[in-house]
Amino acid sequence: MTRAKRPGPERSGSTRCATRDEETAVTEQPSQYDLHLEKTPANYQPLTPLTLLQRSALVFPDHVAIIHGESRTTYAEFYARCRRLGSALAKRGIGKGDTVSVMLANTPPMLEAHYGVAMANGAVVNTLNTRLDAKIIAFSLDHAETRVLIVDREYSATVKEALALTEKVKPLVIDYDDPEFQQTGERLGELDYEELLAEGDPEFDWPMPEDEWNAISLNYTSGTTGNPKGVVYHHRGASLLANGNVVTAAMGKHPVYLWTLPMFHCNGWCFTWSLSVVAGTHVCLRWVRPEAIWKAIAEHRVTHLCGAPIVMSTILNAPAEEKRDLDHTVEFMTAAAPPPEAVLAAMGDNGFNVTHLYGLTETYGPAVVNDWKDEWQALEGPARAARKARQGVRYAALEDLTVMNPETMEKVPADGETIGEVMFRGNLVMKGYLKNPTATDAAFRGGWFHSGDLGVLHPDGYIQLKDRSKDIIISGGENISSIEVEDVLYKHPAIAAAAVVAKPDDKWGETPCAFLELRPGAEITPDEVIAYCRENLAHFKVPRHVQFTDLPKTSTGKIQKYVLREQAKDL
Repeated sequence: MTRAKRPGPERSGSTRCATRDEETAVTEQPSQYDLHLEKTPANYQPLTPLTLLQRSALVFPDHVAIIHGESRTTYAEFYARCRRLGSALAKRGIGKGDTVSVMLANTPPMLEAHYGVAMANGAVVNTLNTRLDAKIIAFSLDHAETRVLIVDREYSATVKEALALTEKVKPLVIDYDDPEFQQTGERLGELDYEELLAEGDPEFDWPMPEDEWNAISLNYTSGTTGNPKGVVYHHRGASLLANGNVVTAAMGKHPVYLWTLPMFHCNGWCFTWSLSVVAGTHVCLRWVRPEAIWKAIAEHRVTHLCGAPIVMSTILNAPAEEKRDLDHTVEFMTAAAPPPEAVLAAMGDNGFNVTHLYGLTETYGPAVVNDWKDEWQALEGPARAARKARQGVRYAALEDLTVMNPETMEKVPADGETIGEVMFRGNLVMKGYLKNPTATDAAFRGGWFHSGDLGVLHPDGYIQLKDRSKDIIISGGENISSIEVEDVLYKHPAIAAAAVVAKPDDKWGETPCAFLELRPGAEITPDEVIAYCRENLAHFKVPRHVQFTDLPKTSTGKIQKYVLREQAKDL
């Protein structure tokens, strides 16, 4: 298309070149599609998952939204309770930029927090990992500047210790006493969760976010240093992945979702919000135990669930008397390491169809899916296993995914052999790391999110991970920083050098394996090392295997972890 010349005086018989200002003015002139076609409240509203619940409550008020033990909560009741929570928090001065931390199991208040906190004039929910130790919890509360802390009494001992360690915050503590299960922990606050909700208005006119870029949640992720980084999500990304999950998991109307995945993991991979898209039913599961899983699936006709490899092991290894015969197929989404072919076959025999996903806390959870093609069904043996080993292709809600040379920022050849760094770009990438501009800038260098995972790009566009440059160990779906574990080991007087790597594990996916050099004359047993670690680390971070050896090193003295990974496989 050629633009008409701007009218202006011209000297006869001469050609005048436009000045830079004039060229800029021509370029910036609005097109016909910009004139008097501005954004208004009538034609533009910020994306947010809050409206998804609002709609389901309007359209399906009597449909069961939450099943927890013997209790049933309809969508009308669910929405009213979320509004009560938002109203009660707002009355106590909680608003935009304030953090409400929750230490909760997979229970109704955890679901209510995913909506009600943001309804409090734009406050931010911070879901705490219930498996972490008091020291890390205390760091998170201080770093997040937590104003309110909602605590399930099961975790009161850890939280009490954490509150004694905080240096900056003294939050209002709200106790939750689960009415469906006997609670034994001590009360830490002066207010019960139901008492807080009683202060709120079920008709609370909560405000929409002023901008979809506003923060909706804060999730802490294990990094390569001891202290975790705070990953900030925005309303836009949460809404997009909520819908993206529905597409990827092929969720029809009124699916029934079993909560085997902890809701503190990336806000339950955003399925906390996804179910509201299709007015699905949340089946809460306080503890991941085989009998409870099989019973819930059979009695409630569960259609979908997510989990790490440990959940598959729990399902498959259940005693015969606890298993149920299923007359329908259950969709199971799993992340972390790709499941072995034998496990996939066993899951299929038990009535489950497994889909392999991949993502990070920084990408709202899963943003990549091994989109299985019909023609691959005919493959056998190594060829089929090779396809299953791939992490896959981007979600429809993600704009770009590739493998690049992190130094040159050029895409690697799509040959399935050249290793580069997996990189993401799009609306499913976090806002950044809270109060950590250095880490944020490094993560977004060159206009892409650097995952820190190393992989290859296949000719058909599917990516496959080959290694983790960050040395993160994924055990039972939990991220474990090898450096954090090493730091603890180095503090032991008998240990001269330590290296921790991932050891493949059929049940957990991976477990920490420690290779140690002892100081001259020092003596210590593997059991003593493990006992020492249990005193100083969250139990899931403790090495399952300890090996005393001369650590392999490069000429510059750097420990060769790739050698140790191979050794760990053979232990």
